[in-house]
Amino acid sequence: MSHVTIQPAWVRITHWINALAVVLMVMSGWQVYDASPIFPVLRFPSSITLGTWLGGALLWHFAVMWLLVTNFLVYVGLNLASGRLRRKLLPLSFKSLATDLVAALRGKLGHEDLSHYNAIQKLAYLAVIVDITLLVLSGLAVWKSVQFPLLRTLIGGYDNARVVHFFAMSVLVAFFFVHVVMVALVPRSLLLMIRGR
Repeated sequence: MSHVTIQPAWVRITHWINALAVVLMVMSGWQVYDASPIFPVLRFPSSITLGTWLGGALLWHFAVMWLLVTNFLVYVGLNLASGRLRRKLLPLSFKSLATDLVAALRGKLGHEDLSHYNAIQKLAYLAVIVDITLLVLSGLAVWKSVQFPLLRTLIGGYDNARVVHFFAMSVLVAFFFVHVVMVALVPRSLLLMIRGR
């Protein structure tokens, strides 16, 4: 068994904090959404929401927001400062992405070496970094619309910021779901994120 650390402690800590923060943000966000739905036919059952009422959900959402944003900045900052983002997620080419996508669709995408990400993983992790950035910015445009008029305008106004926030949340939930499925298919990756090797 290898004793080489593949995922350093700071990656594992920020990963688990992020997982908790995302779950709490999404559940409280669904309760906030239900108070004023963008799509009237779409409502979230109270059993999967957090806060039980609008005021309670907003308290949860704003409290956990600080945890998510701080943790995200630490994660991205340390990835950039250590060079890990460049080493792990770049380069990413269309050819490698197409090759790995075909292999994945055929059920032949290898996971023997967990220290290297395949092209699909690289794209997914880069996309989720961009998505969380968009979530935070659109959330600011909704929460502090008057204080950030330029941001609100760039996103297309308050109502459009709500739609952007909703779809960015949906992308994050989809990533979270696929991530959990992949961990179930490759359980060694869970041990890696707990032990680091």
